[in-house]
Amino acid sequence: MRPYPFTAVVGMPDLRLGLVLSAISPAIGGVLVRGEKGTAKSTMVRALASLLPEVDVVEGCRFSCDPAAPDPNCPDAPHDGAAVRRPARLVELPVGAAEDRVIGSLNLERALTEGVTDFQPGLLAAAHRGLLYVDEVNLLHDHLVDTLLDAAAMGRATVEREGVSVSHAARFVLIGTMNPEEGELRPQLLDRFGLTVEVAASRDPEQRAEVVRRRLAYEADPDSFAARYADDDAQLAAEIAAAQKLLPSVELTDDALRQIAEVCAAFEVDGMRADIVTARTAVAHAAWSGRTEVSTEDIRVAARLALPHRRRRNPFDAPGIDEEQLEQALRDAEPPEDPGPPDDDGPGSGSDAPAETPQGQQNDSGGEPGGGGGEQQSVGAGKPYRARMFSVAGLGEGAHGKRSRAVTDAGRTIGVRPPGTRAGRPHLVATVRAAAPHQKTRGRDGAGLVLRPSDLRFALREGREGNLVLFCVDASGSMGARARMREVKAAVLSLLLDAYQRRDKVGLVTFRAGTADLALPPTVSVEAAAARLEALPTGGRTPLAEGLLEAARVLRVEAVRDPRRRPLLVVVTDGRATSGPDAVARSQRAAEMLAGAGIASVVMDCEAGRMRLGLAAELAARLGGEHVPLGEVAADTLATEVRRRAA
Repeated sequence: MRPYPFTAVVGMPDLRLGLVLSAISPAIGGVLVRGEKGTAKSTMVRALASLLPEVDVVEGCRFSCDPAAPDPNCPDAPHDGAAVRRPARLVELPVGAAEDRVIGSLNLERALTEGVTDFQPGLLAAAHRGLLYVDEVNLLHDHLVDTLLDAAAMGRATVEREGVSVSHAARFVLIGTMNPEEGELRPQLLDRFGLTVEVAASRDPEQRAEVVRRRLAYEADPDSFAARYADDDAQLAAEIAAAQKLLPSVELTDDALRQIAEVCAAFEVDGMRADIVTARTAVAHAAWSGRTEVSTEDIRVAARLALPHRRRRNPFDAPGIDEEQLEQALRDAEPPEDPGPPDDDGPGSGSDAPAETPQGQQNDSGGEPGGGGGEQQSVGAGKPYRARMFSVAGLGEGAHGKRSRAVTDAGRTIGVRPPGTRAGRPHLVATVRAAAPHQKTRGRDGAGLVLRPSDLRFALREGREGNLVLFCVDASGSMGARARMREVKAAVLSLLLDAYQRRDKVGLVTFRAGTADLALPPTVSVEAAAARLEALPTGGRTPLAEGLLEAARVLRVEAVRDPRRRPLLVVVTDGRATSGPDAVARSQRAAEMLAGAGIASVVMDCEAGRMRLGLAAELAARLGGEHVPLGEVAADTLATEVRRRAA
């Protein structure tokens, strides 16, 4: 089936522009596309590949070397093949891809037996001089995202295994798509993407109808549908090629560079990558517009694409950029004379047009939050802080993360897996030891080892895993004092922030007024958990047993869905049980059932006042978990207490 034409996609001008600019100048660093499901993110990315100019490669080179300037360090060098032309590639990286599949692998058996470096290229080599597309990039393991972004920034990929190193060129346009509801990328990784674009489905009925009309026509007859837009796609491809040729001639003047620096400083972005990316994007936009000098309009467009994701300090900050602040920064940084061509000052392109956009943006963004006004019984959260680290005891085999100890495919080597177990990277020393006693009987003659598949040994590595952190929060009347509930929410919010940093999955169970509810099913989106927590109402009696039983049910279901992710139950309560007959006895039995199931737990003790009953501590004992007073959740509080006792 022919791909959906790029020019047939309805709407989404920002996404269209971001992809085109990255194709013109791959040095920008690619595009991260954030948006809800079903917004044609993947469709547009796949359609972009057909617009890129064809590339000349050395025939037979697995690394797509340019015949005009072949890489002298290419593993396939020296090159003596003829030049051939082929379309630019679109390489898709699956979420579950192993590291060796991404960066390539070395054949350990040939290295030991023949003494040669046999490198099998990975997806980075296949994407060289083309596009590398990662759908759901936020679900990719962090170390793989780091590898991709390093290669995209440096233009090279390096594989090092057991003292053998291989490097090859890897210049590509990196494009990632993600649904923020499924979790965010860490700020350090967000910053490595050049541009970011937010997409959402149109609310205009006419535009939505046109989207459906075109999609149905494409599915009915892909060839004839694509033929209708062939001329438009060809024209756009020619414009991209022309902009690529013009790009080296575009001048970034000192005045324009000063404007970029002042805009980035005004938005208080961290580091210098924002300035560099904004400059490269402004140059690419000037080339796309057919100009040879960067103008204020180029900087405006570049800032809107390069700065929003660099302003976020934590996952609870709203993404986006304040258009009025941008316009003010551009005006403050404007040189005495406009460096742009005269036609940039025409009607509708100066101060009039930008003034309308920020006003409209302000109305849109200001309307939604006001409409969600919150419930009258809800109490807002205090400011989050750095929380103590709680972990699950033992050694797991769960998802990549940074909380509990686990056997992983990355980390320090702690041993060798049993013979016959093929998992992870080969262990060179253990393999040689296994093969050495048999060399004489195998008739070894020469420098290389005589190796058998049964000799191969694989490293056992210990790293960190992410866990399922399930919060079970008491929202009953006994917790309802405003100051106390604000403190409780601040503590939970702090633990949520900690869970985000450690790549955990989170869920939220609440109990009040006789019932328990799953306020948030387990998810990797801590933003969603924070939003549910912020709007959490309080009041009524305390059904502690129901809360614990609901938590147990959720954990049973998740054990089937995600069996490798070990759970950590965080119960936030003062320990009282006041709802229903035999409330205390039922809560005790529920706690003992969770303990019997081996669920690791922490009880955050929220009891206040001079007369304290110690019920939360008793609950922690029945759960077999850790008891932590609310005031000791903060890491700084713990450090202060340790120093006080040591004095």
